[in-house]
Amino acid sequence: MKRYLMLSILIALVQVAFAFPTIPEDKPLNDSIIVEFGSSGKMVFVIDNPDDFERLKKMDINQIIKELDLPTSSKNGELTVVEIKQKDGHKEIVTIYEDTDETEVTVGRYKVIVDESGNRTKVKIITGPKKEKDPDFRTYINTDIGINTLFENGNIPGDGNAYSPKGWGSWNIGWNWMASQKLSKGKYWDFGLGLSWYNFKLDNPNYQILGTENGVAFVNRTDVNGFKSKVSASYLNVLTMYRLDFGKLNDSGRDGLRVAIGPYAGYRLGGRSKFVYREIGGSGRKKDKTSAGGYLNNVRFGIRGEIGFRSVTFFSTYDFNPLFQQPLNPNLHPFSFGLVF
Repeated sequence: MKRYLMLSILIALVQVAFAFPTIPEDKPLNDSIIVEFGSSGKMVFVIDNPDDFERLKKMDINQIIKELDLPTSSKNGELTVVEIKQKDGHKEIVTIYEDTDETEVTVGRYKVIVDESGNRTKVKIITGPKKEKDPDFRTYINTDIGINTLFENGNIPGDGNAYSPKGWGSWNIGWNWMASQKLSKGKYWDFGLGLSWYNFKLDNPNYQILGTENGVAFVNRTDVNGFKSKVSASYLNVLTMYRLDFGKLNDSGRDGLRVAIGPYAGYRLGGRSKFVYREIGGSGRKKDKTSAGGYLNNVRFGIRGEIGFRSVTFFSTYDFNPLFQQPLNPNLHPFSFGLVF
């Protein structure tokens, strides 16, 4: 009675897991390989392909157990494992554990436990959580929020320099539409299209950024009290990155380091400088806004890196070409870092 019950349950679970799979008309001729170990350990392999036999010879027991994704158990009963594979490559692992008074059948996230230890047979059905699948291709949207600074000859301009940037207030905001192609387990090639906004706030607010015939000028406005001076620009960007997910490589999910690196390029959509001041004699705040198109580079290109763990991801970008047009303007290269949401 027990075996008929388990057979019926197994058929039902396989139908649920595979949505009524098709059975091939011609049953292949199979060869069986029996591996015995320890005092009672035994593994039986049914192989119908010479290539699979060659692959089996190169595998160790730990690798086999890892590929079958079998749960560890301290029970002493008999465990039977069957791999069911469809023509489209989809497969499911069926495990049947038999002990003196208990039998467990597991198909996917469904488990049926038949307990005959008492006077009556008890049947318990357990549904486990759905496993997150790693798709071969996916698209998503992310947002960059970070801080900008500037490098001149490999160094950040120091205090007292006319174009020394102020960290807090020099914001970098980006929006990216991303597409990720899985290359192999834990390895991906990402492509992106997005918009970004540069803001560079001067540490000394008395300097006003102006465009002249001789290039950009940082004018010290001693005739007013400056409150804020900055230059901003917006870009349409394309990027690509090679990404390694060590959590996926080691089958630890999100509990693993993620790293990515790749080039990007952008075209400037707009730009302006802004100077906020108050007259020395007393007045309300005034703003001077001028177009920055005459002294900002129209194209930017550089390299982007990302590093993440669990739900936190940091990014950094460095522009290989300067922010301002050359050769009359200062040779300043933007660098940004922040968080990806």
